Amino acid sequence: MLFPTVDFAVFFAVVLAAYWATRQWALGWRLLLVAASYFFYAYWDPAFCLLLGGSTAANWALGEATHRTLIIGHRSGRTKLLISLTVATNLAVLGWFKYYGFFATEARASLSGAGIDLPLPLLQVALPVGISFFTFQGMSYVIDIARGTIDRPLGLLDFTLFQSFFPQLVAGPIVRASEIGPQLARPLSAKEIDVQGALLLILVGLFKKVVVSSFLATAIVDPVFAMPGDHSRAEILLATYAYAVQIFADFSGYTDIAIGCALLLGFRFPQNFDAPYRTLSIQDFWRRWHMTLSRWLRDYLYVGLGGNRGRGIFTVRNLLLTMVLGGLWHGAAWTFVAWGTIHGVALVAERFIPILRPSARTGFSSGNVLRWLTTFHLVAFAWVFFRAESIDGASAMFRGLWQGGPDHSLVTPLVVAVVAFAIASQFISTATVARARNAFSRLSLAPQVACLAAGLVLVDAFGPAGIAPFIYFQF
Repeated sequence: MLFPTVDFAVFFAVVLAAYWATRQWALGWRLLLVAASYFFYAYWDPAFCLLLGGSTAANWALGEATHRTLIIGHRSGRTKLLISLTVATNLAVLGWFKYYGFFATEARASLSGAGIDLPLPLLQVALPVGISFFTFQGMSYVIDIARGTIDRPLGLLDFTLFQSFFPQLVAGPIVRASEIGPQLARPLSAKEIDVQGALLLILVGLFKKVVVSSFLATAIVDPVFAMPGDHSRAEILLATYAYAVQIFADFSGYTDIAIGCALLLGFRFPQNFDAPYRTLSIQDFWRRWHMTLSRWLRDYLYVGLGGNRGRGIFTVRNLLLTMVLGGLWHGAAWTFVAWGTIHGVALVAERFIPILRPSARTGFSSGNVLRWLTTFHLVAFAWVFFRAESIDGASAMFRGLWQGGPDHSLVTPLVVAVVAFAIASQFISTATVARARNAFSRLSLAPQVACLAAGLVLVDAFGPAGIAPFIYFQF
């Protein structure tokens, strides 16, 4: 069930009304949201619910066992064993569904090159939507209990809701139990909810996804990436910029809708994007792009590997491993490994080469402009590997930038304007956005409804006939 569809609109309207009708009954609204979340997930494939339920039961049981070891004082030995079991269980599930085919193919090719014929079976394993997100949430829950970040484990029903809550189930943001647990104990009351802000978020998210992302995909990104050798240098360059905008509009649009829907149900999700294309370094980019994943990789992988403790060579290793594994998290392909490696090398370079670090000076200066241009183009060209179907496909894009090909007139004023405006909008200050939201909130009900209705009409008018799935659903 996709967000920008009539099906989801009807589903959410029913769930929202039922939620607030049962809001005074603590057990009732919990059961309602769990049932709604499983119905939402079953819309893709009912069999996926078995996996989600199994993951929930396993991680909850491991969390309970971990908590008991802390109570009786067996923190070191048994706790480490339970954490190892948690990580192994979740990674085994993720590995089977997401990476088996990739590793089996690569292993067969490597063994064949060495003269060894080992017939590893190549199975067609369906990839459950959002599996990376709920497995990461399950792992972090048990690890947080072991670290003492969570004082009281969640009850089974609350943990089931935490794992399956439909606004963020299939593509994040990655929510932690320490963030959602207190809210499950006391969701926002109707008076505490910024309804206008939530509706604005949903509308902006729809515009990003339905209009901006879909338009750029069909107008230039999909045709150029499909046949880069048949397009001119200008078309390939613009397609590279356009994909950077497309993936931001697509993913941040989903996040806006998810946060807005959750807020209407009385829950605050953490922010997931903060103008990532205005940054002056790769490190700052990762503080602003997919922020919940960035923090997860930092807290549970980078720190777990040792972080920046010890000698510099270990910091280099930890940064590279974190980013390579972060790339592989997005998909079982060498293109994602290459994408993660590029970011890892850039982070290492910024850490150990002083001239690459942003200066303390803020505002417009030649140094900051150069840093922005460097950072943006590094990010944009790294996205080529992320979008390409293969390493050869990414190489073809870069060859096309050098050699060029026939021009198909895809560089139109409208495409250029959309890309330029989207990038320029990253530099709108937070204060300006806040003032605009406050101005909207001060309007009376009739103008607010009229503005929202006009926005929906524009989204419908400028959007395509069909809606493509969100890019991050495949992860």
